[in-house]
Amino acid sequence: MTSADCRHYLVSGRVQGVFYRASAQAEGERLGLDGWVRNLPDGRVEAVACGDAEMLERFESWLRKGPAFARVTALAVQAWSGDVPGEGFRVVASEW
Repeated sequence: MTSADCRHYLVSGRVQGVFYRASAQAEGERLGLDGWVRNLPDGRVEAVACGDAEMLERFESWLRKGPAFARVTALAVQAWSGDVPGEGFRVVASEW
Protein backbone atom coordinates (compact mmCIF):
# COMPACT_ATOMS: atom_id res chain seq x y z
CA MET A 1 0.00 0.00 0.00
CA THR A 2 1.36 3.44 -0.84
CA SER A 3 0.51 6.93 0.42
CA ALA A 4 -1.93 5.68 3.05
CA ASP A 5 -2.24 6.37 6.74
CA CYS A 6 -2.36 3.43 9.14
CA ARG A 7 -3.89 3.55 12.60
CA HIS A 8 -4.08 1.18 15.54
CA TYR A 9 -7.23 1.03 17.67
CA LEU A 10 -8.04 -0.48 21.06
CA VAL A 11 -11.76 -0.53 21.83
CA SER A 12 -13.01 -1.02 25.39
CA GLY A 13 -16.47 -1.71 26.77
CA ARG A 14 -19.04 -4.36 25.88
CA VAL A 15 -17.42 -5.19 22.55
CA GLN A 16 -17.11 -8.98 22.58
CA GLY A 17 -20.04 -11.28 21.90
CA VAL A 18 -22.02 -8.48 20.21
CA PHE A 19 -20.87 -8.92 16.57
CA TYR A 20 -18.41 -6.04 16.94
CA ARG A 21 -15.65 -7.69 14.86
CA ALA A 22 -17.93 -8.76 12.02
CA SER A 23 -19.55 -5.33 11.96
CA ALA A 24 -16.15 -3.59 12.02
CA GLN A 25 -15.02 -5.77 9.13
CA ALA A 26 -18.11 -4.82 7.11
CA GLU A 27 -17.57 -1.12 7.88
CA GLY A 28 -13.88 -1.30 6.96
CA GLU A 29 -14.76 -2.94 3.65
CA ARG A 30 -17.52 -0.39 2.98
CA LEU A 31 -15.01 2.43 3.49
CA GLY A 32 -12.40 0.79 1.26
CA LEU A 33 -9.88 0.30 4.08
CA ASP A 34 -7.26 -2.41 4.43
CA GLY A 35 -6.78 -3.94 7.84
CA TRP A 36 -7.86 -6.41 10.46
CA VAL A 37 -9.79 -6.73 13.72
CA ARG A 38 -9.55 -9.25 16.57
CA ASN A 39 -10.59 -9.93 20.17
CA LEU A 40 -8.06 -9.57 22.99
CA PRO A 41 -8.10 -11.75 26.13
CA ASP A 42 -8.75 -8.72 28.36
CA GLY A 43 -12.15 -8.11 26.72
CA ARG A 44 -11.08 -5.35 24.35
CA VAL A 45 -11.11 -5.40 20.56
CA GLU A 46 -7.98 -4.48 18.62
CA ALA A 47 -7.97 -3.22 15.03
CA VAL A 48 -5.53 -1.86 12.48
CA ALA A 49 -6.79 0.08 9.48
CA CYS A 50 -4.96 1.69 6.57
CA GLY A 51 -6.34 3.99 3.92
CA ASP A 52 -7.38 7.52 3.08
CA ALA A 53 -7.36 9.87 6.11
CA GLU A 54 -11.01 10.84 5.61
CA MET A 55 -12.11 7.19 5.50
CA LEU A 56 -10.06 6.47 8.64
CA GLU A 57 -11.87 9.30 10.42
CA ARG A 58 -15.21 7.79 9.41
CA PHE A 59 -14.06 4.37 10.60
CA GLU A 60 -12.94 5.85 13.93
CA SER A 61 -16.33 7.49 14.34
CA TRP A 62 -18.02 4.15 13.70
CA LEU A 63 -15.69 2.37 16.17
CA ARG A 64 -16.79 4.80 18.90
CA LYS A 65 -20.39 3.54 18.50
CA GLY A 66 -20.09 0.00 17.16
CA PRO A 67 -23.05 -2.22 16.33
CA ALA A 68 -26.41 -2.01 18.09
CA PHE A 69 -25.64 -4.27 21.07
CA ALA A 70 -22.16 -2.90 21.77
CA ARG A 71 -21.39 -0.29 24.39
CA VAL A 72 -18.05 1.40 23.76
CA THR A 73 -16.57 3.07 26.83
CA ALA A 74 -13.15 4.04 25.41
CA LEU A 75 -11.27 4.14 22.14
CA ALA A 76 -7.48 4.50 22.06
CA VAL A 77 -6.04 5.56 18.69
CA GLN A 78 -2.43 5.84 17.60
CA ALA A 79 -0.38 5.72 14.42
CA TRP A 80 0.49 2.17 13.35
CA SER A 81 4.13 1.47 12.62
CA GLY A 82 3.83 -2.30 12.27
CA ASP A 83 3.42 -4.31 9.12
CA VAL A 84 0.92 -2.88 6.66
CA PRO A 85 -2.05 -5.25 6.32
CA GLY A 86 -2.72 -6.90 2.97
CA GLU A 87 -5.59 -5.79 0.77
CA GLY A 88 -9.09 -5.98 2.21
CA PHE A 89 -10.41 -5.89 5.74
CA ARG A 90 -10.67 -9.12 7.70
CA VAL A 91 -11.29 -10.68 11.09
CA VAL A 92 -8.12 -12.41 12.30
CA ALA A 93 -7.64 -15.01 15.02
CA SER A 94 -8.17 -13.71 18.52
CA GLU A 95 -5.12 -13.29 20.71
CA TRP A 96 -5.58 -15.73 23.58
